[in-house]
Amino acid sequence: MPSKLWLALSMCLLLPTSDAGRQMPKLADKKLCADSECSHPILIAQALQDYYPGDCRFIPIRQGQLVYVYAMLKDRGNLFWAGSVQDSYYGQQEARVGHFPSSVVEETHALMPATTEVKTTKWDFYCN
Repeated sequence: MPSKLWLALSMCLLLPTSDAGRQMPKLADKKLCADSECSHPILIAQALQDYYPGDCRFIPIRQGQLVYVYAMLKDRGNLFWAGSVQDSYYGQQEARVGHFPSSVVEETHALMPATTEVKTTKWDFYCN
């Protein structure tokens, strides 16, 4: 009997407890980008405050960091953008693309107009 309990407890510890590797709810059905692949940055913004993500769809941002914005989610009043941050020392942190609230940044440099409307896919919100 104790060995069965130990086995059950150890299985619980081995199960993943993060959101990694699974589909998360969509934040929007459409996004605005500079091109159909959303591969060119639209603008550069600077973080006004720290942002700590609620789940793996989002990226952490520290006050003062530059954020390269690649897409603006469309459906919910443009509340969320997608982009990447790079640490102040190049190579110190791997750049990662994710979402963040548009309210935590201010635009500093416009790069390309966001005129291309693109449908979001499940991969836009997949946690890896």
